[in-house]
Amino acid sequence: MHRQIRALLDAGHEVTYVAPFTHFNVTPIPPITAVDVRRGGRARTALRRGVKDADLLILHEAELLLALPYRHPPVVLDVRDEPRSALGRRLVARAGRLHRVLEPAAAEATQVADSPLPVGDTRVVHLGRLTTAKGVNELIELAGRLAPHGIRLDLIGAADREVRPILRDAQRVGLLDWFGYVPNRHALRMAEGALAGLCLWREPSSRPPTKVLDYMGRGVPVVTTPAAAAVVEEAGCGAVVPYGDVEAALGAVLDLREDPVRRTALAANGHALARLRHHWPDQAASFTARLESWAGVAHELAV
Repeated sequence: MHRQIRALLDAGHEVTYVAPFTHFNVTPIPPITAVDVRRGGRARTALRRGVKDADLLILHEAELLLALPYRHPPVVLDVRDEPRSALGRRLVARAGRLHRVLEPAAAEATQVADSPLPVGDTRVVHLGRLTTAKGVNELIELAGRLAPHGIRLDLIGAADREVRPILRDAQRVGLLDWFGYVPNRHALRMAEGALAGLCLWREPSSRPPTKVLDYMGRGVPVVTTPAAAAVVEEAGCGAVVPYGDVEAALGAVLDLREDPVRRTALAANGHALARLRHHWPDQAASFTARLESWAGVAHELAV
């Protein structure tokens, strides 16, 4: 809402937003036409209402490809930082046959802070949805290993149904703080000042996970599996640990705490590269132009 939709509104387009606003206690920004749906409700009916007279449909959940109404405009799937395998063969086949897939331009961008908070030494953070594929089990184990060192783990994001019980159990015994869904702009501020931002994905990714760019944009050193190795190594903004290796992740976090000069330098490196290449305002115009071309809309900016 605050990046893609705002860019489209600023370019003069009308936007209808279908989302569970009430469930997440979110108020859509004007002049959006909002279609409020129940979380887990009848997606096909909601989409039929939302796409009426639309020139383009942008989906942010791959599963909705299977709920498209019979008559619909061209569809763009924003895969964000979902690994291809997580989409499932049926969904990938449908996306490849019928739709556009919005990958690097919109996915590889974040809101870069002007002056992030200094890097602290008492907490680490994980931004984004919590799933098995994204290392939730490793995160919980790491939280238990960090606790004796006086470092807490903040988990900021919604979780898949099957992992919620273990997250609640971990929070109940004091291993971590799980905040659940937090609007992106607030979540980014919550991440500032952390000792490290974690990305413990269990499998490779074709591009850097969005959460890693968010950490960089907020001046937070990164500890990641090879899923984000390319951008982290290029920027010199953190450490890369093997898939599933909690011991290595623990060592990387403790090394950062013991070396304040190094962690400050890593934070500055990441922030500089994010500002140079991944700042959303610098990419908003190209994002809008791409969607306009896919929708067959020629839009001239007013002078």
